Amino acid sequence: MDFEENIIKRQNSSEYFDTVIGHIEDIVIGEEFQHMVNQFMECYYYEFEPGEENKIIYTEIYQKYTNMIEAHIVEHLNRKMTCFDMDLFAMELENKKTQLDGEIFELLYTLTDFLAFKDMVLDYKAYKEGAYDDLNKGISVTGLQK
Repeated sequence: MDFEENIIKRQNSSEYFDTVIGHIEDIVIGEEFQHMVNQFMECYYYEFEPGEENKIIYTEIYQKYTNMIEAHIVEHLNRKMTCFDMDLFAMELENKKTQLDGEIFELLYTLTDFLAFKDMVLDYKAYKEGAYDDLNKGISVTGLQK
């Protein structure tokens, strides 16, 4: 991408935002990212407990998580895009916050919203402790023909 294309990308922030989101989606579905997040959850999920009270250690864990995820995403975006600008992207994300829905945005909100992060960790903990039933048990397949 040349200098003129960079200027156009920066002027059309919606197109820029969509491009960045596309790259982030590619990053987070990757095996490397999934492994990194799972390892992190395995290390820290046991520290969290449901309820409104937040322990001091939660802040330290949250800081480690945000630093790890941001560094990973920014590193990969810088490899994929010659004009990645975190400030521009963060501004667009904040401007569109009420309009956005989906897993990718839930992940991004865990970087800026502690309660979203805590909910994610508690969901992981519930899964690890078997609180979720195996959904396959309730599924039956029947043929349409007799």
